Amino acid sequence: MDIGLYTFGDIGTNPVTGARVDARQRLPELIEEIRLADEVGLDLFGLGEHHRANYAISSPATVLAAAASVTKRIRLSSAVTVLSSDDPVRVFEQFATLDTLSGGRAEVMVGRGSFIESFPLFGYDLNDYDALFEEKLAMLLALNDGERLTWPGTDHTQPVAGLGVYPRPVNGSLPVWIAAGGTPQSMVRAGGLGLPLALAIIGGQPRRFAPLADLYRRAAAQAGHAEKARVSLNVHGFVDEDSRRAAEIFFPAQKAVMDQLGRERGWGPQSRAQFDAACGPEGAQFVGSPAQVVDKILGLREDLGFDRVSIQMAIGVIDHADMMKAIEVLGTRVAPELRKAG
Repeated sequence: MDIGLYTFGDIGTNPVTGARVDARQRLPELIEEIRLADEVGLDLFGLGEHHRANYAISSPATVLAAAASVTKRIRLSSAVTVLSSDDPVRVFEQFATLDTLSGGRAEVMVGRGSFIESFPLFGYDLNDYDALFEEKLAMLLALNDGERLTWPGTDHTQPVAGLGVYPRPVNGSLPVWIAAGGTPQSMVRAGGLGLPLALAIIGGQPRRFAPLADLYRRAAAQAGHAEKARVSLNVHGFVDEDSRRAAEIFFPAQKAVMDQLGRERGWGPQSRAQFDAACGPEGAQFVGSPAQVVDKILGLREDLGFDRVSIQMAIGVIDHADMMKAIEVLGTRVAPELRKAG
């Protein structure tokens, strides 16, 4: 089983210390965190694209290229690229360039995004939300298939008459994952295309996603792609040698983010009791000691059958030293136990 990390590069006010963290501080710290993740043997580091004042990463490929220069083995991915509001040619070129710089370690995870700022920013209509993703994903996959692109154009993509697209990825093509929040349509799409699935589980009970994972695998098998079906579980969590300390570090920052989203989307503030319940065996927070996190992941694997776990530990502004320690524990204490389990 592969295990990795992802983050959106949160900036703002540390809810514990009151210190302000801006992009000029956060981005160099993030490169240090990715370098440490590589050194302790984690398999993946993903960066999410956002266009909001509380996130430092609007261009994942740029930050990942910086990380490529200080790492040797770890895979470097977006998490996610908002393909609906981007140009598939530029996305492919950026990640193929990253792939070349990193010696074949790049992948691109595409999704429609959980925020909408990129649509008006780049001149797209939210009424075209679904069509934009469908058409641009098809174009991206065509770009990935061969050096020269012949593309008829669609309502939301440009025609291309047999032009070359460069550079080419080191191994011929890029790994392309589809990130989804759990709709049946997304499961069927990913399976039918034979693409690996990143299943985002940030609330509720993770076991309830088992039917969706099964639907994805059935769709892949029916399309003749059973051997290509892979599932990544993308979750929130934090690990420390002491389970109580893990919760005390993670809760204030995570609450600040979720409460802000609640104000925007119409749900109430998160209580500590709700958070603690979510950290239990059946909840969606993967927070605790190494043994607790390992047990929770392995306890879910039989039901969901995932091949990879990617944890978002940097939710909100968390002290850099605490994050570095958590990465070390994840790589040296959690990852080896998961790999032993196969």
